Amino acid sequence: MTTAATTTGFPHFFSPIQVGTMRLRNRVVLPPHASAIGNIFGSDEDAARNIAYFEQRVRDEGVAWVASLSSHVANHLIPGFEPTGLGATTDGVFRLPFFVERIQQFSDALHAHGAFVSVQMVHQGGMPHGASPTMSAPTINLMPHVMDSDDIDAFVAEYAESARLSMAGRADGIELHLNHDDLHEWFLSPLTNLRTDAYGGSLENRCRFAVETMRAIREVVGDTMTLGIRLNIREEVPGGYDVTGGVELAQYFESTGLIDYVHGVVGSPWGNPSYIQPTYFDPAQFAALSGELKRGISLPVVHTGRINSPAVAEQVLAAGSADVVGMARAHIADGELLAKARQGRLADIRPCVGGNECISRRYVENLPFGCAVNPQTSHEVEGPWPTASQSRRLLVVGGGPAGMELAALAREGGLSVELWEADTELGGQLRYAPMAPRHEMYDEYLTWQARRLAQLGVEVSLGRRATADDVRSAGADVVAIATGAGPRTPDIAGVDAAHVLDIRDVLAGRAEPGRRVAVVAQDDHVAPLSVADHLASAGHQVTVFYATAQPAPLLGRYIVGGILGRLDANDVGFVFNQQVTAIDATSLQTRNVYSLKPRTHGEFDSVVLACGSVSDSSLYDELRLDLPDVHVLGDAYAPRRLVFATRQAHALAEQLVATL
Repeated sequence: MTTAATTTGFPHFFSPIQVGTMRLRNRVVLPPHASAIGNIFGSDEDAARNIAYFEQRVRDEGVAWVASLSSHVANHLIPGFEPTGLGATTDGVFRLPFFVERIQQFSDALHAHGAFVSVQMVHQGGMPHGASPTMSAPTINLMPHVMDSDDIDAFVAEYAESARLSMAGRADGIELHLNHDDLHEWFLSPLTNLRTDAYGGSLENRCRFAVETMRAIREVVGDTMTLGIRLNIREEVPGGYDVTGGVELAQYFESTGLIDYVHGVVGSPWGNPSYIQPTYFDPAQFAALSGELKRGISLPVVHTGRINSPAVAEQVLAAGSADVVGMARAHIADGELLAKARQGRLADIRPCVGGNECISRRYVENLPFGCAVNPQTSHEVEGPWPTASQSRRLLVVGGGPAGMELAALAREGGLSVELWEADTELGGQLRYAPMAPRHEMYDEYLTWQARRLAQLGVEVSLGRRATADDVRSAGADVVAIATGAGPRTPDIAGVDAAHVLDIRDVLAGRAEPGRRVAVVAQDDHVAPLSVADHLASAGHQVTVFYATAQPAPLLGRYIVGGILGRLDANDVGFVFNQQVTAIDATSLQTRNVYSLKPRTHGEFDSVVLACGSVSDSSLYDELRLDLPDVHVLGDAYAPRRLVFATRQAHALAEQLVATL
């Protein structure tokens, strides 16, 4: 009998497996990533948005296991003490008065589609507790309260009560978080556990708190629920345990008979690599380390770490590096990933670019969740994309990210769409992104978008620079101007000198800088770092000048470590708090943004401007007063990142389709 698993070429990916009490229909788990999408413990509307997102990904024989209920265990605090830091809590999620009701709602919805649900129990170390008076990372300086035996007993009891509440919520499993600066990791690690009592020193002693917690959970749930652990395969900070130590920990926990699986991951919450590896890392780069873990134990092993496609997942599984793969961002980018893989429609899978906007927007800029490549993600609760009640013609002028996404969504909504692009290729300024090292996925995304437009029947005209008369003569019912932006040249003395180059020309190879290069950074995101990476990788000596106190303030901690690690490895230098005021033949003049003290820096052979863009809205400005239905979007409205362009396109497309 021929099955979908064999015909699609993914025999491991689609094969079933038993993990504890859960008989999984495939080898895919959605690891924790839901807090930004729609808070299951927030308002009723938030919960509905969260559940709808996961329902789309599990229905129709989709993802087998959803482990995204990441929940904070209540703190054990002296009354009045206020924990601080990312993830700090007082009462914890399990103690919410509606916790059981929400977990039941979540579990029942996914069970109806044949999926399993597990709850992850989390408590950050240093909030304020710790094993010893020491820290796990050079970026954290708040010393913890050193736990005594009463503190430990109180936490063990709290984990047990949290397990009882999870069981009442009809969850299928519990994952104990022993990694990423969790309180439990601080006990396991020789770096942060300097105790001399029964909870420190030997492997058995360092594991004692975790084992007591597991035993307390088992006393509550018995064998009715799956119990697993999420464990760093290695620690990233010198002085922590290595891969051999990680395998030994897993072996010891397996020997207790208390757990059903081990979820092995790599990375820290702040460094290089981050445990949410961005584009600077190869897909499944650390799967071989997971393979070492798998060879060391007999329990099923789950591995998560930039497994961004069915092909990569199949390779990890076929190599014996894991039994189950975690795929979060790949499913954020395309909720139909499994269905498309099963049908052999691999080219139709929307690629994740690994830019981590899904994380950074929420936790750095406090903006709503947004996927850079899929603006419909988190809108699942609104139902299928609407279809216009009557056909109208839309003309999109500009084939950058905003114009392409608008054209595709409008066509999917039933409009007749024509797109004019002045250049000979689609993509706009995003075409420069894959010219920087480790940004190849942006090229895959642009290829995917162009294919999508062709499949939808959008009439694309390349090399067509529109005038206002051209647009008027086209006679479209609706016009959208997405003409992008041009280079921004800052008001700096000497900026027009021959040795001063623009980032776009450098990335595209239209300009070749000298050996010693100064990069003037007036961009709060990744572009200045990307051109520095490009230059340093080619052997240039690079110094980046920022007026801010840190590089790329809008890059989150889950991505910035990757690029900063690459740059430091290539000896890229940084100058902070210095505004460039003049460019001389071989030097830069700056002034400190706080003291205003002037300084001279050099010598440099070339200066590269990474100073953002300026909108080109001239066509819109000429048309807006005499066309009845004309819009401006993307960089033509205001230069921003890919995620802003696609989200704005989604909002406009929804408006155009719904109002027809």
